[in-house]
Amino acid sequence: MNSIELKSRAKINLSIDVLGKRDDGYHLVEMIMQTIDLYDVIKIKQLDTNDVVIKSNSSHIPLDNDNIVYKAIELLRQRFNINKGIEVFIEKNIPVAAGMAGGSSNAAAVLVGLNKLWKLNLTEQELQELGLKLGADVPYCISGKTALAEGIGEKLSYIKGLPKNISILICKPNLFVSTKDVYQGLDLNNIVKRPNNKFLIECLEKEDIDSLSKNMSNVLENVTSKMHKEINEIEEIMMANSALGSMMSGSGPTVFGLFDKYDNALKCKDILLQQYSQVYVVSSSEKGVEICG
Repeated sequence: MNSIELKSRAKINLSIDVLGKRDDGYHLVEMIMQTIDLYDVIKIKQLDTNDVVIKSNSSHIPLDNDNIVYKAIELLRQRFNINKGIEVFIEKNIPVAAGMAGGSSNAAAVLVGLNKLWKLNLTEQELQELGLKLGADVPYCISGKTALAEGIGEKLSYIKGLPKNISILICKPNLFVSTKDVYQGLDLNNIVKRPNNKFLIECLEKEDIDSLSKNMSNVLENVTSKMHKEINEIEEIMMANSALGSMMSGSGPTVFGLFDKYDNALKCKDILLQQYSQVYVVSSSEKGVEICG
């Protein structure tokens, strides 16, 4: 095998709580993450040289050693003393700098793909442990599904996810938000509304998506929405057009809405497309990285 192609899925957050901050700068979180069926396609092929080459259809991502994909390749090359060259083409469909773990998901796909190409025989858990060295979301992105994430995001407890009949409307305004800036703007001592994750997990277990939608909460949203009024505006449009609930994902600026009727989601998509270019209707997914073919 000389090449491999993988799907690299995005995620949304059904909740985010920030509990504290470690000495190393990482924040302690408790959040519910859900993979969705919006994905980048990662094409990996081995080279005759020992170069690392990254290409993409997107002009919004770095193609050098600043890309987390490059770091994932180097991590495996150094760990296993491999001197083979690799070319990665990233077909970007997940919005960039959107709070949807697009970069982390790409790195996860590279770890899974090279594990197969280079016959490293690493288990999913071993891949997750390596992924954590690249970023807190990478272990989750490898496996996907729905999970309560704790610690810095690496302690994963898998739970029942959103039903397939729930349509998820995604809208990313034309903004780039710095996760670092959002966390720096969060006042841990003055968080007014925190998610009740135990209750939200019970809602998922019972498939009570109406109650889930009304009780979703993201403590980062108050920070990002003060920087960008578009976040609240998009939520208002979704709620005015039959969304069960609407919230910002991650550190933003992507906003999603949950709909129990696909047609309502499509109608709202058409309304949002009058103002925004990156709008999608997707479903939940129980997969993370997936090898194509």
